[in-house]
Amino acid sequence: MSKRYDLIVFDWDGTLMDSTAVIAGSIQAACRDLGLTVPDDAASRHVIGLGLSQALRYAVPDVPESMYEPLVARYRQHFLAQDQAIPLFDGARETIEELHGAGYWLGVATGKSRMGLERALESSGLKGYFHATRTADQTFSKPDPAMLLELMDELAVSNGRTLMIGDTTHDVLMAQNAKVDVVAAGYGAHPQQQLQELNPLALVKDFAELRAWLQANA
Repeated sequence: MSKRYDLIVFDWDGTLMDSTAVIAGSIQAACRDLGLTVPDDAASRHVIGLGLSQALRYAVPDVPESMYEPLVARYRQHFLAQDQAIPLFDGARETIEELHGAGYWLGVATGKSRMGLERALESSGLKGYFHATRTADQTFSKPDPAMLLELMDELAVSNGRTLMIGDTTHDVLMAQNAKVDVVAAGYGAHPQQQLQELNPLALVKDFAELRAWLQANA
């Protein structure tokens, strides 16, 4: 069967790596450290996928501008104490290996920093599988389409031959802004109902379902 796509781009946190709870908990812990209003779980999870500074401004909007730098520092301290132990979702490694072996170009578009993504690629053992990656400190943050547009340009793939896979509304909107097909991962940071309301091409509940969809449709 001929391939429908040439390039498949994955979000990282909440899509490939099961890091949602650690990220949300680190945001909350950083706020507690500084005596700031602690966002609830929904607010802390909603900002996952955005660049860190943008995420903290959304999650804790009443913080004085002078406090964002120490807030970023405290967040990083909490997150970095745990990030080496964060696992991939069950089935993620096998899916990436299968897609790579089938000849797809593979990319990452993430709200992580470049340093953070490199650390995650190394700790997960997936670094050698991805042909191009973009992070929030390299270009415009989601839902701006810049990450996808730059990846497609780098790998010389059209938007009609590109698929985005992500677990947040930020991912779905980025893909739609880039006129790229998108599959929503309903097992990550954002509620399935919020994802479904944006009408992604498909909504999958776990990696087994994602892998089956890719085998049948990609």
